[in-house]
Amino acid sequence: MQRILLVKTSSLGDVVHNLPVASDIRAAAPAAEIDWVVEESYEVIPRAHPAVARVLPVAIRRWRSALTSGAVLDEIRAFLRELRRESYDAIIDTQGLLKSALVAKFSRGTRHGPDFSSAREPISFFYDRTYRVPWAMHAVERNRALAAGALAYAVPSTVNYGIGAGAAIIAWLPEGPYAVLVHAASARAKLWPGERWIELATRLLERGMRSVLPWGNAGERLRAEEIARAVPGAVVAPGLPLADVPAVLAGARAAVGVDTGLAHIAAALNVPTIGIYCATDPSATGLYGCPRAINLGGPGAPPSVSEVLAALEKAMT
Repeated sequence: MQRILLVKTSSLGDVVHNLPVASDIRAAAPAAEIDWVVEESYEVIPRAHPAVARVLPVAIRRWRSALTSGAVLDEIRAFLRELRRESYDAIIDTQGLLKSALVAKFSRGTRHGPDFSSAREPISFFYDRTYRVPWAMHAVERNRALAAGALAYAVPSTVNYGIGAGAAIIAWLPEGPYAVLVHAASARAKLWPGERWIELATRLLERGMRSVLPWGNAGERLRAEEIARAVPGAVVAPGLPLADVPAVLAGARAAVGVDTGLAHIAAALNVPTIGIYCATDPSATGLYGCPRAINLGGPGAPPSVSEVLAALEKAMT
């Protein structure tokens, strides 16, 4: 039985993009045991995949701001003990950054990663074996190609994210059909104008769908409240832990989102999803391999509300 360690720590969308790797490995080697190192904030995502046996949460984002703290040093030592508890047949770093290469370096086993031309940082010397992964490929396919090279199997022709969620009875959700509008993103350039969200929510209401507006910080909550004030029946979600998000998305008739992790989760759950791209190229990191997902826009070319509605109608049929 092979033991495989996947290293893909962040961000949320990148972690979702790595889920098909676990599915591919399970298909190629059904008896393999797959472990996954991921940032603590996102550990619920690999835990949702039935092929993943053990999730090892890491807190690089939190640790690096307090590396001289005794408590943080204790946490790092505990993580390294847990990381080195197992010896792996293959350690596959699909992140390709210094932080993930260091995790791979401290692990026990043969280390696989991108070659010099395929990584954003000069880290290829950390690995025992490296692979060329063309930048022209979508991020999902880059992950899959690297893992397939490491384990010597052919990449399957279809994409399987491997996760599912059932709709739940949640008191604050609106009665009847609703759409989740993922209006917030970490980078301001990725945002779609507020007036377009208001117009979209208004036109969805005319079609019998109320809007649910999630948020992740105080600024995003204010933005959600501004949109909700302008649209009757729109609901500002309470602060949601990531573990609760899949059930909210699974119960939605549709999701519309900017380039952010929640939109990728919706698409992976096979919810009809429209990705709105204002600053990034969807051919590189957009919604991918999901039959009910459509990407619109691109750098400097945000889509209109009418384009979003037309795409949504197509995705929902």
